[in-house]
Amino acid sequence: MDDDSMSGASVSDVNDRLSALELRVQQQEDELTVMKAALADVLRRLAATEDSAASTTKKQQGGKGGAALREAYSMSCIANGGTSGRKRDSTSVTRKETLSSAAKSGADRKKEVSSQRSQMEEIREREEPPHPKDSSPSPSSPHPPQTSQTPQPQRPTQSADSSKGHAPPKSVKRSSGMERSQSSTWESSEENRNKLVKAASTSKLMSSSLCLSAVSEGNLIKMFMRGRPITMFIPSDVESYVDVRTELPPERLKLEWVYGYRGRDCRANVYLLPTGEIVYFIASVVVLFNYEERTQRHYLGHTDCVKCLAIHPDKIRIATGQIAGVDKDGRALQPHVRIWDSVSLSTLQVIGLGTFERGVGSLAFSKADSGQHLSVIDDCNDHMLTVWDWQKKSKIAEIKTTNEVVLAVEFHPTDPNTIVTCGKSHIFFWTWTGTSLARKQGIFGKYEKPKFIQCLAFLSTGDILTGDSGGILLVWTRSSAETPTGKGPRAFQISRQVKGHEGSVFCMCEMRSGTLLTGGGKDRKIILWDHELRADRDIEVTHTYINTHTQTSDKQNMFMIQWMFLTCAQDRLVCLWNSVDHSLQWSRSVEEHGHCADFHPSGAVVAIGTHSGKWYVLDAETTDLVAIHTDGNEQLSVMRFSVDGSLLAVGSHDNFIYLYTVSERGRKYSRYGKCTGHSSYITHLDWSPDNNFIMSNSGDYEILYWDVPNGCKLIRNRSECKDIDWATYTCVLGYHVFGVWPEGSDGTDINALIRSHNRKVIALADDFCKVHLFAYPCSTPKAPSHKYSAHSSHVTNVSFLYNDSHLVSTGGKDTSIMQWRLVEKSSLSLTDGLLSNSAPRRADPTFHPAPPTVATPAQEPVPPPTANGTQEEPSPETPPPLELAPPASELTPPHSESTPPPSDSTVSLKDSLEPSDDTATPSDEGLPPLTPPS
Repeated sequence: MDDDSMSGASVSDVNDRLSALELRVQQQEDELTVMKAALADVLRRLAATEDSAASTTKKQQGGKGGAALREAYSMSCIANGGTSGRKRDSTSVTRKETLSSAAKSGADRKKEVSSQRSQMEEIREREEPPHPKDSSPSPSSPHPPQTSQTPQPQRPTQSADSSKGHAPPKSVKRSSGMERSQSSTWESSEENRNKLVKAASTSKLMSSSLCLSAVSEGNLIKMFMRGRPITMFIPSDVESYVDVRTELPPERLKLEWVYGYRGRDCRANVYLLPTGEIVYFIASVVVLFNYEERTQRHYLGHTDCVKCLAIHPDKIRIATGQIAGVDKDGRALQPHVRIWDSVSLSTLQVIGLGTFERGVGSLAFSKADSGQHLSVIDDCNDHMLTVWDWQKKSKIAEIKTTNEVVLAVEFHPTDPNTIVTCGKSHIFFWTWTGTSLARKQGIFGKYEKPKFIQCLAFLSTGDILTGDSGGILLVWTRSSAETPTGKGPRAFQISRQVKGHEGSVFCMCEMRSGTLLTGGGKDRKIILWDHELRADRDIEVTHTYINTHTQTSDKQNMFMIQWMFLTCAQDRLVCLWNSVDHSLQWSRSVEEHGHCADFHPSGAVVAIGTHSGKWYVLDAETTDLVAIHTDGNEQLSVMRFSVDGSLLAVGSHDNFIYLYTVSERGRKYSRYGKCTGHSSYITHLDWSPDNNFIMSNSGDYEILYWDVPNGCKLIRNRSECKDIDWATYTCVLGYHVFGVWPEGSDGTDINALIRSHNRKVIALADDFCKVHLFAYPCSTPKAPSHKYSAHSSHVTNVSFLYNDSHLVSTGGKDTSIMQWRLVEKSSLSLTDGLLSNSAPRRADPTFHPAPPTVATPAQEPVPPPTANGTQEEPSPETPPPLELAPPASELTPPHSESTPPPSDSTVSLKDSLEPSDDTATPSDEGLPPLTPPS
């Protein structure tokens, strides 16, 4: 008996020691993982510093010497890497192709070059990037020669160019089902599907009426849209319209900051990396935000809304899934998953093309086998569960889960064959064996079945903890009655129930110490639980920290006061943002949905128009209500103060423009008159510098001019206004901007347009998720543009900061705000290869606004003019790089042979689903590292 007891005691002691050793090994592995991620981040920063110094001294060759070494370092930090073979990135070929086709569309050198040579040049431009010399003669857009018949053969030539330009991407992308059109073909997001499908089907019946053309007739230009002529008079200073050229602007946009976070309809959408960066997504952008340094980096490989996010066990690689979409021509853009490297922002794999139906609802990496596999839930009716060997891009197993909503999927951390899914009124435990998946449903028994199981977590004991919509925490323990060799999954049973939150439990996380954090929604609480699931302490997240736009931003109007910009949206919130430290200055709610806004030139007040005809005037500093007025009972579409602030024009959907005299620095308003003459709703308007004239556009493509001093009288002879130098230019129809319209437009594809204060470029917001940058003036049909993707919905508005240093764009359904930096091409070449962005360094990180003022165009510094298109670099479509990371050629994670080498935009010929100009433009140029704010 003594021997037996001693033997039993020794066995127990050995088991305890083994358990302790296993725990220590696990802790050491966790520490190694964190150290690897931190080392990769340090290497990225070191390489960024080296590249910044190299670019400053213009010795870019020196940076390439250490490429192999840095690449080896990066690869050594990442487990389960793919092949190290690297190929020359061919992104520039595809992106060059976009500009080349657009540029060639207007080639006017027929007398100098034979048509055969022109065709050969077009083919050559599609095969290799154009040289800087090519951009000077060729990027000019089509212009009508002396006769009106000449443009007719040019349009088929452009169409042929476009089709030729699309052909190579189609042959590559068709097999993957993820082709996106380029050049003049724009893209859409999920909320535009019905509209786009309708437009695509209608275009077959109305192809002739949708054809966009321009004809020169003496001193005027006629543009036909949907068969309706739009007449624009040529200014007197244009001696010969035949000689007018519109080329690509030397300026570029680089995404600097993304405001917003998608949390309203998805779970597991934010993670903390060992580097200190917070990873989340909004629109089609995945943001890596460093809170301490107040910097952002952006992964821009997606082509539509990102819906879910998962972190690899190495804490370096990330998987993100997107929804399905429809392009402008009604073609499906298939959902897929992208696995990418968080250090270099390069795409490693794209999986699921042609497999997923509606979108990727949730996904998770395996943990027990070091992340070799990926489980994905499709958002289709059957909510298909698939398991992938993601490095080989092979689907291993697939099974229908349920017709109910599935909210989460997770691999068991220690059992590689166990997968758990949960959602509406269910939790399933799956046993994965080879190519088969077997399901065991969780039984609630005596416990009330929740309406939704929102989240789950694995405890160190091996138990599973779930949080549901009733605020309840349930502990699921594996049943001891079944053995691993039994048929089917081993059952889990509820062993404990704990009341956690008032309202839903949305997220939970086990800490390294074994304690647990849970987050609620309705009660806004984060609760810390001890090892026995007893509430230790909690904190309430106040509304101040979560106050952002949450509903569709319909026609957000923005106006810049120094470094500030204002947004309004359908959530009834009016927000003032600081573009320097990217903070929210203030927000307040109004009674109606905001649709448009404008600051008084003094900056003291802001006028906000709503959907009911009512408009408010708010104090820009205290947000106090100054005045309320009503004009009609329909939506107000535009508010515009005159240059000196003495007049206010209010454009309405009732076809009228209401004018008010303004006094007391925007605090007193008196009705002055009403402009009557439009036959459709007002869309845009601009003032002349002397306040005497207004130019306006309407929904039926009218361009009308108004004589304000003479009782707001309609000017019948529109040629009298051809030489007016408009103080601003936001009208989308007019001689100086008509070249921005694409072929096949229905008149609603352009939502907003604005000319920069220095009158060098035009920024444009379209209906297909794009922000465009044109040269100003843009007076030739189908002019070329730089095109940028970040939004996943129609872009509602764009506006420049007062000094043209930045552009701000707002999204519709994606409810995002994007801040872009304007850079010259010379700046791009000096900072090429950097992959991160940061805010400008400031002595005082806290912004204290001075009394707001507005600089008029005459007061603003105007840089010396440069010839558009004469500074084209070999790869204009290669996006500008980001800061704080080495070039892709110097810090490259492992990737498969089928995956192209990383580029600074994370998009290349093979893995890009959108070979468009300047797609996925990373942000900021090489600024010095930020000093963390105090």
